Amino acid sequence: MKRLKAMLPLLLLLLAGGLLYASGTLDALRPSQLLAHQSEFRAQMAAHPWLCRSAYIGLLTLIVATGMPGNILVIMAGGFAFGIIHGTLWSSAGLTLGSLVLFLASRYAFGHGGRPPAAIARLRQGYERHPVSYTMFLRLVPVVPFGLVTACLAWLRCPLWLFLGTTWLGGTVMLVFECSIGAGLGQAVATHPGHGLQALLSAQVLWPTLGILALALIPLLIRRKRCPPPGR
Repeated sequence: MKRLKAMLPLLLLLLAGGLLYASGTLDALRPSQLLAHQSEFRAQMAAHPWLCRSAYIGLLTLIVATGMPGNILVIMAGGFAFGIIHGTLWSSAGLTLGSLVLFLASRYAFGHGGRPPAAIARLRQGYERHPVSYTMFLRLVPVVPFGLVTACLAWLRCPLWLFLGTTWLGGTVMLVFECSIGAGLGQAVATHPGHGLQALLSAQVLWPTLGILALALIPLLIRRKRCPPPGR
């Protein structure tokens, strides 16, 4: 009973994420939908600028806090709506708040003892040796899902100051690229109206996409450097 009580906040977050995902709310933020309804989207932004910003931060906070997939769709929509700078700013607020909620719920659930989930048990050895560099690496490299990294750091008892600092810094690096994709999509549509999904192949969209792929290759390069092929 005590264990279930400790898990309750985390379970409620996961349940809320499942319900939100099942509701289909995120479907309206897919690139195809943004392109198809861009006039209505822009009109709502112009009529209710601060309400839209608050709703955006709240939605991203909820998605990140529940650990559900699809936050990149919301972040790209933020870049589409607000541009790179403001999109990154509002996204950073939602990402940091949502991560903090999930981190605290996970740390309360995992407590100080108990057997860790298999997915995060292997992180213990490296983390104990270099907590700062290990935490920064996990946040900067888009290999493990963001919510899973948050849960891992909570179980590893990462200090709150370190968690918030690396979440903000590492998250912002990724947000710049992801918001750039959304902003590039909006610029491509404005420059060549009527091209629809062809805008996804424009340079404004492809370059930040390649930047994300380059970040994803960092672990492979580090592993290759540390473990050279046999015969060298």
